Amino acid sequence: MAATWEESVTSSINTIYLLFSAYLVFVMQLGFAMLCAGSVRAKNAMNIMLTNVVDAVVGSLSFYLFGFAFAFGEGSNSNPFIGTNFFALKDIPSSSTYDYSFFLFQWAFAIAVAGITSGSIAERTQFSAYLIFSCFLSGFVYPVVVHWVWSASGWLNPSSTSFLLFGSGSIDFAGSGVVHLVGGIAGLWGSFIEGPRVGRFDAFGKAIPIRGHNATLVVLGTFLLWFGWFGFNPGSFNKILVAYPDTTDEGNWTAVGRTAVVTTLAGSTAGIVTLFGRRLLVGHWDALDVCNGVLGLFAKEEFVVQAYDSGVVGTSRPYGLVMGGGWGLLGAQVVELLVIIGWVSLTMGPLFFILHTLNVLRISVDDEIAGLDVSSHGGRAYVHTDENQTRFYAEYVRMEDEGS
Repeated sequence: MAATWEESVTSSINTIYLLFSAYLVFVMQLGFAMLCAGSVRAKNAMNIMLTNVVDAVVGSLSFYLFGFAFAFGEGSNSNPFIGTNFFALKDIPSSSTYDYSFFLFQWAFAIAVAGITSGSIAERTQFSAYLIFSCFLSGFVYPVVVHWVWSASGWLNPSSTSFLLFGSGSIDFAGSGVVHLVGGIAGLWGSFIEGPRVGRFDAFGKAIPIRGHNATLVVLGTFLLWFGWFGFNPGSFNKILVAYPDTTDEGNWTAVGRTAVVTTLAGSTAGIVTLFGRRLLVGHWDALDVCNGVLGLFAKEEFVVQAYDSGVVGTSRPYGLVMGGGWGLLGAQVVELLVIIGWVSLTMGPLFFILHTLNVLRISVDDEIAGLDVSSHGGRAYVHTDENQTRFYAEYVRMEDEGS
């Protein structure tokens, strides 16, 4: 049956909204690149910029070939653990929930995960290791978690009533666990196995601050990430033109606006707390610490129903403990937290250990001291450098030969 004119317009507006949200999330890659580049030393600026490009390029291909299928591949063989269809987008429907615009939105999420991880092991990691872990994380580890929580057949999804989840599925609306916890735990294992940077601790084990070289890049990157959040969080509704049946003037558009405001206030609150907290602790105002703060139990039943059931009248869902919703939702959230930590540890931990054992994870001490730009990428990111520093790879090789 052909769609009516109203249905076609509604579908078009929702598609445009989802695509625009995907573009905003992709802008976060630029924010990651600038934030990371400003946070490392100048001798590693080119390397960290290149790794951000690799996260996007390799993550895109792996998510296209395997990741989307593992995450949302529904079909006759669908199961609660992993998807089984849509490899390389084969047979993906063009007019359903899982269409091309939905893929693009999810792809933008996937490449953000690798960006979170790469910052944890910056300034000391071999470039080949980036290629390997970025592909594995974006193409397998992350998509499996996505399937658990966001796929209709996933065992952790919000509609689940399993006794393992205390009769309540987990709620992870915009990926605090699915995206950020996955990337954070992967980065934790990478940094733990790889070890700290040379000079990070003195002979007595006392931490030595290693400040980034460009506060301007850090601040600009923070604002770009903040801008991208307006696609990350409000965009997670997927559709904006959905009216709530129990009201005359409310729909997803009102929830989207509310989510954007909460996103703004959450980042602002974190930033101001960090600003004054650091002022009390160290005695000065620090722009870098504020940016770090900005990037850093309460669920009302009405909002939960609006987010997952489009405000359908008569629908009941578990909601926050403090709001009187009982322990079910809190218990499901704890289960999600534990299984994500366990899954990422069981997959990324061994991967980093294998790379470390094969000596393809960390660069040599000499290369790290010289800087990854000159030792691995043929020259420094900045032309104007100290005369005592090597500017090009040929000079670095000559000095290494003279030293030996």
